[in-house]
Amino acid sequence: MPRLLVLCVFVAIFSYVSVSIEVCTSSLIPGAKGDQGEIGDDGDQGKLGKNGPPGLPGVPGESGLKGELGHTGKIGPTGDRGDKGDKGVDGPAGLKGKPGTMCDCGRYRKVVGQLDINVGKLGNAVKFVKNVVLGLRETEERYYLLVKEPKRFREASMNCKLRGGNLAMPKSTNINRLMADYVSQAGLTRVYIGVQTQTKGMDGSSHVYADSTPLQGFASWSQEEELQPNTNSSCVELLSTGTWAHVECEATMFFICEFPKSRRRRGGREAAASSSS
Repeated sequence: MPRLLVLCVFVAIFSYVSVSIEVCTSSLIPGAKGDQGEIGDDGDQGKLGKNGPPGLPGVPGESGLKGELGHTGKIGPTGDRGDKGDKGVDGPAGLKGKPGTMCDCGRYRKVVGQLDINVGKLGNAVKFVKNVVLGLRETEERYYLLVKEPKRFREASMNCKLRGGNLAMPKSTNINRLMADYVSQAGLTRVYIGVQTQTKGMDGSSHVYADSTPLQGFASWSQEEELQPNTNSSCVELLSTGTWAHVECEATMFFICEFPKSRRRRGGREAAASSSS
C-alpha cells in the first residue's frame, strides 16, 4: 500500500512537470514592436538592364554645306547622229587661176560618159543583190539582215557575231520602223532583237543593248509591258507592229543582225557628195 501511494504521487508530480513545460514552450506571447533601425549603406551597382524601346524621331537637322565638286564620271555612250545642218555662208571668191592649155577633150568626155553609165549599172546590180537576193535593209551607217534560222537568244547573238555584226539594236524611231517593216514584209510576226534585261541586285533591273550600252532615250514597249512588265523573261522580241515585248530566252525564233558600214566607204560617199555640190 505505501508503495502504491508513492507511485501515485510520482505520477502526479511527473504529469505536472510535463504540463508546465508544454505551457512554456508552445504559448510564447510576442512583445511590442521595436523602433525603426538606421538606413543601411548603398548596395553595389546592379547589372545593366535590356535596351528600352526606341524614342520618337528627332527634328530634322539643318542642311549641311555644299560638298566639293566630285570627280569627272566616265564618258557616256555615243548618241545618235544628228540632223544635217543648214548650209553655211559662201566664202570669198578665190584668186583667178592661170589660163589653161588647149586640149582636144571630146574623146575623153565620151570615155568618161561611158564610165559613168557603167558605174550606174554596177550600182544598180549591187543594190539588186543586197535588196533582192540577200534581202538586206540599210541606213546611212548600217546594214540589216533578217536571218531565217530559228535559234535561242544566246545562239542568235553568237550567230550575228560570227557574221561580223551584232543582234540588231533599234536605237531610234526610224530604225525601229525600218526593222518592223522588214519583219512584216517577210511574212513574220516577231524576231529577236539586241535588247536584254540586266539584273542590278536589290535595286531592281534595267535594259541594255547587245553592245552593252544602256537603254536610254528611245524604247517601244507594248501597252501591256508598260502596264505590267514581264520581269520573269530577260530577252526582248520585236513584233511586226513595231512594239517590243519580253520573251523567254530559251524560245527559238528568227532574228535580225546589223553590220556597220565601212568608214572608208562612207567617207568616199561624203567626199563625192561634197565635190558634186
